[in-house]
Amino acid sequence: MGHHSYCNLNCMAVLMVGLVLVGGVAGAGDFRQNFDMTWGGQRAKIFNGGKLLSLSLDKVSGSGFQSKSEYLFGRIDMQLKLVAGDSAGTVTAYYLSSQGPNHDEIDFEFLGNLTGQPYILHTNVFTQGKGNREQQFYLWFDPTKNFHTYSVIWNPQHIIFLVDNVPIRVFKNAESMGVPFPKNQPMRIYSSLWNADDWATRGGLVKTDWTKAPFTAYYRNFNADACVWSAGTSSCASRSPSSVSNSAWQINGLDAPSRRRLRWVQKYFMIYNYCTDLKRFPEGVPAECKGPRF
Repeated sequence: MGHHSYCNLNCMAVLMVGLVLVGGVAGAGDFRQNFDMTWGGQRAKIFNGGKLLSLSLDKVSGSGFQSKSEYLFGRIDMQLKLVAGDSAGTVTAYYLSSQGPNHDEIDFEFLGNLTGQPYILHTNVFTQGKGNREQQFYLWFDPTKNFHTYSVIWNPQHIIFLVDNVPIRVFKNAESMGVPFPKNQPMRIYSSLWNADDWATRGGLVKTDWTKAPFTAYYRNFNADACVWSAGTSSCASRSPSSVSNSAWQINGLDAPSRRRLRWVQKYFMIYNYCTDLKRFPEGVPAECKGPRF
């Protein structure tokens, strides 16, 4: 695992400035209409007229929220500003998940750090209850200084993880290779801020410093251009085929500039990829690692 200073990251980021602005900012949703606070009592707050949400963690408890709606395919955008300062031992999780033992899940997890060290963005995909598909990245900016947009595009062909509209990971439908793909189970959006100092920072070597509590993360500008699932039917079923096919998230693959951006992120910022972990998979890497990457 290499170490990037923010200076190096920022120098590289200059290359990206023109690209990051493509696609615009997600529309501002009202958190009161879209989400329920699920645990942590007053540690989860909605304020600023429904435009801002915060989660906090102290020694007693973390906190979390979930979407009122379930979704089956679409594009989900959320802007986050992560816990600043010494956040070692903390995890801010932001993910989509279905329920039950054979659940599907699409994960962003932000692993806290010692002051001055980069955050680690941990991603994973579960299909039919099976995960173990971790890819980890450093970011090319300090995610505690400003809000940045973290997005998922999910359609029957693939799942794309994006940061400020830059693709960082693609999980393709590999059903032809016998790998289940999330396509039948609707998912809610969840987020939680919790203490994971048994593993989050340097494998659990660095513990949470409770003198720095409360730890707080902020959320804004939620947007879902997605099919809402309700009472066994999808909202997209009632839309005209042309309006659904015009949704940007319906794309079959990345265009050439997006593929270049993905390669850039994976070359300079990826610090772990399960597909190359031969110690973990001595009998050979999982089937979905063998197909075309995008």
